[in-house]
This record gives sequence, C-alpha cells and structure tokens, in this order.
Amino acid sequence: MSEQRHAALALHPVDEGDEHAERLKRRQIMRRTQIAAVVVLVLLGLGAGRTVLSRIGNARALDASTAENARQYVKVMSPKRAQTGQTLSLPGTLQGFVQAPISSRASGYLKRWTQDIGNAVAKGALLAEIESPEIDQQLSQAMAAREQAASSLGLARSTAERWEGLRKKDVVSQQELEEKRSAVAQSQANLAAADANVQRLRQLEGFKRVTAPFAGMVTRRNVDVGDLIDSSKPLFTLSQTDPLRVYVNVPQAYAQLVKPGQAVNVSQAELRGRGFRGQIVRTAGSIDTTTRTMQVEVSLPNKDGALLPGAYVQVALPLQASASLLVPTNTLLFRAEGALVGVVDAQGRVSLRKVGVGRNYGAEIELLSGVDEADRLVLNPPDWLTDGLVVVVVPATTAPAASAASRAPA
Repeated sequence: MSEQRHAALALHPVDEGDEHAERLKRRQIMRRTQIAAVVVLVLLGLGAGRTVLSRIGNARALDASTAENARQYVKVMSPKRAQTGQTLSLPGTLQGFVQAPISSRASGYLKRWTQDIGNAVAKGALLAEIESPEIDQQLSQAMAAREQAASSLGLARSTAERWEGLRKKDVVSQQELEEKRSAVAQSQANLAAADANVQRLRQLEGFKRVTAPFAGMVTRRNVDVGDLIDSSKPLFTLSQTDPLRVYVNVPQAYAQLVKPGQAVNVSQAELRGRGFRGQIVRTAGSIDTTTRTMQVEVSLPNKDGALLPGAYVQVALPLQASASLLVPTNTLLFRAEGALVGVVDAQGRVSLRKVGVGRNYGAEIELLSGVDEADRLVLNPPDWLTDGLVVVVVPATTAPAASAASRAPA
C-alpha cells in the first residue's frame, strides 16, 4: 500500500522502534500487575494468618477462662476452744434472807402495836399486844382445877396411908387397900393433867405479846387497834435485809457450769452505775421437769440498805469455759440428715461431716462432735457443696471471732 493510500486511510506505518517500546511497556505493566498480585496475595495471607492466630488465642483464652471459672474458691477456718467462759444474764427478784409473816397464836382483840413499816427491830422486840379475856378466864379456871386436883391427891394419899395401917392389922381386905392405892394414882394423874393445862394456858397467855423472832425490818403491817385477831391472820411481815437472797432459774443447757462458791454480779436498772457482788451459796441439784431449769440461790450483802426486798434485778453469772469447739454459725450446712460442715483436706478435696450442735451464742456456736481443732471448715458453704468436690482455698480476710467473754447466749 502506498504512502498516499495510508495517508488517506489515516494509517501510519509501524516503526520497529515503536513496536519495541510497546513491548517493553506491556512487560512493565505485566510485571507491575504480577507484583500487585503478589502483594495482594501476601496481604491476604497475612490477614488470614492474623485471623487464625487471633482465633487460636481466643480459643486458648476461652479455655483458660472456662477452667478458671470451673475452679471453686472457698475460705476456710479452724475450730477454736473458748479461752474464757461466757456471762449468762438472768432475771431475779430480791428477797429477805429470812422473811416471814408474823401471826399470833392467841385469839382476841389488838390492844396496841408498837412497830410500823420501815422500822428496824431487834430479835425479841415487842411488835403488838393482844387482849384476850377468854384466855385469862380459862387460865383462872385451870388453876382452880389444879388446886382441886391437888386437894384430891392429898386426901387420897392420907386415906391410903390409913388403910395401909388397917391392912397390917388385918382390919380391911387387900382388895380395899388396892382400891385406895389406885385412887392415889388416879389423883396424881388428874393433878398432872391439871398442871399441863395450866402450863398450856400460860404459854398461850404469853402469845398475847407478839415479838420479833429475828432481827429485821417490818415490811408490812396488816392490823390496827381493835381488830379481831385469829391465828390465820398475819399481823406483820418481817424481813432480814442484810444479806438478801436472789433466786434465779438457770436453763438446763448451762446447769452443769454453775457451781456453789462462784461470784456473781447483780445490777438494778434504777441504780445506774452501781454493781453489787454476790455469791452462789447453793443449787437445787436437779432440773425442774416443768420448766427444764435449775434453781440457784445467791447471797447478796446489803449493808447500806441500797437494795430493797422484792426489787427486780439482773444477775450476771460468769460461767466456766466449755471444753467444746467454737465455730462461726456460717460454717453450718443444714440438710435432711442434719447439721453438716464442709472439711477441706490437704489436696483441696471437700468432705461433708455430720456434727453435734451445742449452745448457740449468735455469731458463734458450739460443736460437740464431728470435727477437730486441726480441721479446715468451709465458710459460707453453698447449697451445691458435695463430697469429693475439689476447691481452691483462699486466705480469709475476716476479722477474728470475738472472745468468749463477750458472747451472750441466744
């Protein structure tokens, strides 16, 4: 094709130099494309590797977290023995050491009284006098009867003596002499009976004077001048106020810890800031089957008279330390078989043990059996705690339990 033809068709002839440049350009484009593909593939490989590594790390972290969550962490403590005994506070009522209603054996009318409530009297002091004309008349009659019996006895003796002489002369029979001797014996018996009656009435006459049988304080006067008196009506109530008695009823759970000779502290709400020291003098030595308590008597000095008989007081009994083990109440687990505790061994394995429960002090409780001081007990055991469960023991951060002396029984 001619040059003109090429020009007419707008075609230019291909130069060999241009063709070589075109091939070079194509090669550069292909090389760049290959490099870009390699870069893309490398980037894709790096991304895939990063994803795989991330998933492996996440799987490992999940496995570690699952294993960590599967482990059960518990806090433990060991049982302790009480170093000192607890204090048992019980209500009580003050009573006079000797307290008695004073009555009169003689009947009559009250002539006068000499002591009133609040008066301190000595033993044998006159409290009242009773007028009893009937007793006076009976005493006069008894004395007359006694004189009559004495006269009869004198006549019987003289008669018997005469008949003794007649019997020696064989003037009277032996039977008649025996009758006279019997009359003497009868007269003697009549005189003895009359003497006894006179003595009885004289003693009854002495009851017209009502005296104090012991030293104390008059706490009640029930009569006034002119009142009709009989033996069933108390005239006065007399109390010995130094020392005083306090009776308290100790529950059966603490009865074995109370012994005579122990010191006690007595307090009264109205006497703030004052304490009174007493002593246990005796115990009943048995449990009342109705109340399941043991009565304890406390002797309480009252030299200044600050305490009044009949007052309500609180008696604090310092009991001896118990030999039982003490544990917090949050170590117990209650199930159908009874009270249980979880004991952790050296390998961290849990075993559930049945325990005997004693006194409950609120924050602490006594265990009578089932555990030793060397055992480690699980604190706050969950309901799903079972035998053979492996746990991890963590150090307890709770404060130590209070001393036994500060515990109050529940």
